[in-house]
Amino acid sequence: MIRELGAVVMICTACCVTARGDWPEFRGPYGDGHVQAPGDNKPVGLPLKWSETENVKWKTEIPLTGWSTPVVMSNQIWMTTAPMSGTEFFVVCADAATGRILFNKKLFQCDNPEPLENNVNCYASPSPAIEPGRVYVHFGSYGTACLDTADAKVIWQRNDLPCRHFRGPGSSVILFENLLILTMDGVDVQYMVALDKKTGRTVWKTDRTANWNDLDPDGKPHNEGDFRKAYTTPLIADVSGKPQMFSPASKAVYGYDPRTGKELWKVRHASFSTAVRPLFVNGLAIMSTGAELVGIRVDGRGDVTDTSVAWRVASAVSRMPSPVLVDDLVYMVSSDGTVTCIEAMTGNVVWQERIRSRYYASPIYADGRIYFFSDTGKTTVLKAGRTFEVLATNMLAEGFMASPAVLGKSLILRTKAHLYRIEAP
Repeated sequence: MIRELGAVVMICTACCVTARGDWPEFRGPYGDGHVQAPGDNKPVGLPLKWSETENVKWKTEIPLTGWSTPVVMSNQIWMTTAPMSGTEFFVVCADAATGRILFNKKLFQCDNPEPLENNVNCYASPSPAIEPGRVYVHFGSYGTACLDTADAKVIWQRNDLPCRHFRGPGSSVILFENLLILTMDGVDVQYMVALDKKTGRTVWKTDRTANWNDLDPDGKPHNEGDFRKAYTTPLIADVSGKPQMFSPASKAVYGYDPRTGKELWKVRHASFSTAVRPLFVNGLAIMSTGAELVGIRVDGRGDVTDTSVAWRVASAVSRMPSPVLVDDLVYMVSSDGTVTCIEAMTGNVVWQERIRSRYYASPIYADGRIYFFSDTGKTTVLKAGRTFEVLATNMLAEGFMASPAVLGKSLILRTKAHLYRIEAP
């Protein structure tokens, strides 16, 4: 019941109406990894088992590299790619029925990109967002564009929003009312910005207000400001009849008014570089700092660090895969493959088990099952509930860095080199 109460007030940030089967943004139509709408009890019919030779409707090679989640609408699948040199930035569209590449369009160029300096990120990690007739793609400070989905023509584009990502961009875009909202947490500047989705012009911009406390004796940020960056995507929910946007960042997590960008509240913390998208249930925002999973009451104002934190969990916390909420339980997987089941309203740990491998992609939920996708190509399917139960283990040839999408009863899976449509007969 708690899951339903929390989900009813969720605001669909990608578009006002999504058909059953659309996957319009990172984490799906509800921003939380759920395939079905609250109260929709009709079975989805996602496959339980697959391999390179079983239940593969089609498999298509995707050029270059990208960890962005595919977005799906009107029989199209859109995603971003870029070479590991970071000098060019592309959008790719595949036909959902056949896997055939419809468009492969270069949007931006950078002659002197910031080196990634890690083996986890790439230059096309932020996920697009899609609505009828338009797709919005984002490469952090390297560029943001709105395209016509009929012909891939550029409607507007921006490449003048500064942010030194240092280890690559990672925050995905979201749509809310007439706004496209971007998260820009770099080593030099940290801010949220909303663009008019029709024209691309800036509507509001809000700087982060964290107290960094990271200066060296010479007055410069330690390690070039590496402890100031983050890779998160915000979530918007209805709180007492008003929209509120939850946005984690380094050194603090925030609540904002998404219409104006006004900061409503913040909770200070000591961690950095989190990439986890929040959840919301019954007045509680569930947010990761990178070191802790925190339940925060969202009715406060100002600095609520000492007054609004309901619970904290510090064991096997996810830094990259976003958690999923089912009924009254939160499930998260750490990078090293430890799954933790937590009571959403209390923070009490129900169980904690290993499923091995490493995890960067976020899980999804449908038909009583939670799907976890590893960087080795293994998918572990668990039964949602208060006991740990593995339903299936599946393997594809390449690993997952991108989070999955869903189209009807099909899984749309992006591995490191290919796009798959997985569907049972």
